[in-house]
Formats: sequence, structure tokens, C-alpha cells
Amino acid sequence: MSKKTNTGGFRQSMAWLHTWCGLWFTWLLYAVFLTGTLAVFAEPIGHWMTPEHALAESHAAAEPAPSASRAQRLAHGMDYMARQHPRADMWEIWPNHGSDSDSDNGEGGGLAAYWFDAQGGYASADLDPATGAILAPAADAVQRATQGGGHFVSFHYMLHAGTFGLWLVGLVAMAMLVALVSGIVTHKRIFKDFFTFRPAKGQRSWLDAHNALAVLTLPFLFMIAYTGLAISGLSFMPAGAWSAFGSQPQPTQALYQALSDPDKPLRTGQLLAVPAMESFAQRAEAILGQKIRCVVVDNPGDASMRIGVYGQNSEAEQMGRLSASTGLVVFSAATGAVLRTRMPGGVDGGAAPLVQQVMGDLHMAHFGGLALKWLYFLSGLAGTAMVATGAILFMVKRRAKHGVEFGAATARVYRMVEGLNVAAIAGLAIACVGYLWANRLIPVALPHRDDAEIAAFFAVWLLALLHAFVRPPGRAWVEQLAALAAVCLLLPLLNVWTTGDHLPAQIARGDWESAGVELTVLAFGALALWTTRRVAAPRTAKPQRAAVRRELAP
Repeated sequence: MSKKTNTGGFRQSMAWLHTWCGLWFTWLLYAVFLTGTLAVFAEPIGHWMTPEHALAESHAAAEPAPSASRAQRLAHGMDYMARQHPRADMWEIWPNHGSDSDSDNGEGGGLAAYWFDAQGGYASADLDPATGAILAPAADAVQRATQGGGHFVSFHYMLHAGTFGLWLVGLVAMAMLVALVSGIVTHKRIFKDFFTFRPAKGQRSWLDAHNALAVLTLPFLFMIAYTGLAISGLSFMPAGAWSAFGSQPQPTQALYQALSDPDKPLRTGQLLAVPAMESFAQRAEAILGQKIRCVVVDNPGDASMRIGVYGQNSEAEQMGRLSASTGLVVFSAATGAVLRTRMPGGVDGGAAPLVQQVMGDLHMAHFGGLALKWLYFLSGLAGTAMVATGAILFMVKRRAKHGVEFGAATARVYRMVEGLNVAAIAGLAIACVGYLWANRLIPVALPHRDDAEIAAFFAVWLLALLHAFVRPPGRAWVEQLAALAAVCLLLPLLNVWTTGDHLPAQIARGDWESAGVELTVLAFGALALWTTRRVAAPRTAKPQRAAVRRELAP
């Protein structure tokens, strides 16, 4: 066999691998990419989904905050914990809770206390910075239970399915890397094709769009897939943790604990008064060169008591450092000696945990500020579109070829693929916006309403799937894209109707998180409306557009 024939056979095998590996993972990969892209702005989405909290923040910002020095706030926090939770193994005080570390003058900021309750859960209380009294919510301030943007984060990496979902997403990430490499091998003119786009050419147009989006986002796609696997490496390859901590119920967690806090002391049973925290905070600031985020006291009231003072990254540090970890100084409460120091950007446990920390920060954009988040968001949208165009291109090519890859069942398989394309691409987008609708429509006082919001998301997605198989593919595309445009464009009106808040008011009070969510949804609605009109254009419009319409035709 000639060398030329061998090369052709290899490229053909890579094309087969790219096509079929891409196809069977396309729908789940699209879902992971879309929700991961939305997860970039999980905090603004969560802010919009808690309107009572957002409005309370706005009112609090307009009122002068109680004045108290950091030393007073730390003392109030320690007094509260000594009175209310003296037996807790850990006291955690945030003396600048909710304040900007770059602008805080030492007098402002809120006060919060955290501890582990009897069930091992993380409990908290907001305190008055001036008096230390617990701040009870107003009688009429009912906070709606919601997972907010955390829903997209959870779905993105484990599909709300626990360990099974984590492994499934890991398999999808591996398939994505295989598809990327095989796609590069298959398209030997891929970089030349990046500068070529031929509109209104049917299959050729979809291939051009797929190639251009793939090349445009290629470094991002490799990075996001690889780092996603790396940050869950201990879950996918747990042999190391099992070999060292296999005798413990949760070996992986035990390994993380040993790496992050190898010298955590045990209680001695000897009493020791809790000292004032301000002197430790001042010493930590001098060592770290950072303002103080929180103070953590382990084994309070015992001779083994240990005080950990954590720094807080400034905006400049977040912009200029890839590792988002803050500084930490650990003191002995009995002697005042420094037991351990971690400088800003460092990670406990050595080089391996540092690499994993950097991989996680790179994957989740924990650096670079708002500009980098928007870059991730737009790159994620481009990657999502790349996956979608690949799925549509598969069916455009098969309609033209009428292959018999599955024998007598070929037509049924391709009908299934068409229905899954509609439900995965348009249907999931509807479900994501439907999740925001559920946040406004589900009664605030409903028990377990956060679970009801998640259920609404899956219910809308299931309805989209059923609709995609009941209706002809062409009509299913038009109707679901129209539904997507409607739910996007009407979301601000729903917000006015259910909360009384509206976009101009959000902008006027400087609530750009809420305004950004609604403006982005409106932009997606406008894009969905334009796409709907293009797909639903009459077949007799222009001959040169016939190929474009055929790609979504029944």
C-alpha cells in the first residue's frame, strides 16, 4: 500500500472518529457548554434571582452604615460566639463582611459569624457591627429559596446527578478532546478555511461556520476541557488517595484535609481564655501585605487553640495573579508564635495542589476581573455554537446522502437525531430561561421551592423533547426558536409584574448585576427572533436561499 493511500486512510479514519464521537456526545456536550457559559456569571444570575436581597442591598447602600473599628467588630463577633456557640470546634469571624477591601477605611463593613452546627453544616449569623446584636430579618422580608446561578454550575460539572454525573461529564470532556484532535487532523486546510465563509450555500455554509468557530476558539476549547478534567483528577484517579487513606470513610476528602491542614491540633482539655483578635490581625497584615478577610479560631477555649488570619485579595491582585488563593498566617493562641505562613497566591501542600489550584482558577476565571469573564462568556458561546453547528451539519449531510449506516433503521435513527438536535439546542435554551421564569412564578413561601425551580427546568426541557418528536423537524425548529424568543423578550415584563422592579430602575440605582442579566436575556431574545424569521422564511423567497432553508426543513 502506498504512503499516499495510508495517509488518506488515516485521515478518513479520523473523519469517521470525529463525526461519530462528536455525534453521540454532541447533545450532552452542548448542554455542558451552554450551562458552563452561563455559570461564568453565576453570581449576577443569583443576584437577579433573589430580588428581595438585591433591593435590601440597594436600600442598605443608601443608608449610613453603623460605625465601628475592626477591633470592636472582632470583639463583638467573639463575644457572640462565646455566648451562643461556646462548644463549636471552629469560630469564624468576618469583620468586613460585604465591604470592598480596597475602599474600606477600617470603620465600615458588616459583621458575620460562621461555625459548624451539630450536623456538621456551615451555619452563620449576621451581626450589628456597632453592638454585636444578631440582625434578624424584617418581618416582611421573606427571602425566596433558590439555587440561583449555582444551578448552572452544578449542572455544568455533574448534571445534578452526584458522582455518576461527574464521571459522565468527565467522559464527555474526554470525547471533546478526541473530537478536537481528530477534527484538526481531518480538516488539513482548517486555518485557510477559517477565513472562508460562503453564506446561503447549505451544507457548505454550515461547514464553514463550524470550522471558523472551531479555529477561533481552539485554544479556549483545549484549555477548558483539559482543566475541567484536571480539577477533578482525584475523583477520576483516586488510587493515590485510596493507597494513603483507604482505611478512612472518605479517602479523597482525607487527602485534601491532610494537604491543606496537616497540623490541625487536637483538644487537650486544658482551659485557655480566648485572646483579643486585633493584635493577630495587625501582625498578619504586616506579614502578608493584605487587608484581613476573616479570622478563624480552632478549638476555642482550649490550650491547643489556634488562630488563622486570612487575607483578602485586592482587585489589582485578582487582575494580575493566576492563583486566586489569599494569604494566611496561623498563630498559636497560647504563645502568640507564628505556626505557619502562606503568602498570597500560594497553596498548602506543595506543587501538586498549587497546579490543581491554578487549573481550577483558569477553568473558572477566578482572575482577570470582569473583562476576562466576558471573554470567557463570549468564547463559551462560540464553543457552544461550534457544537450546535456540528450537530446540524451532520443532519444536513445525511439528508443529502440518504446513507444506510444503520440498515433498515437508518431513517428512524436520523429522525431521532433530528429530534434530539432540536431539543438539545433550542429546547435547552428555553429550559434555561424557563428556570428564570420559574423563579418569579413559583410562590416564595413554597416549601423546597429551590427544588421546584430545578424541577421546572427539567420539566420544560422534557416538554421540548416531546415537542421535537411530535412535530415535523422543520416546524419544531421554528416553534421552539419562537418560544425561546418569547420567553426571553417577555422576561423583563414578568419581573415588573411579579416584583415591581424594572430595568430603568435597576440602572438608576446602579444595580448592574440585575440589569446585565435582563439586557443579556433581551439580546438572546432578539437573536432568537431573527433566527426564527430566517428559518421560517417562505420557500419561494430567493432561489439562492433555498439551500439555507433545506437544512432545517422536514
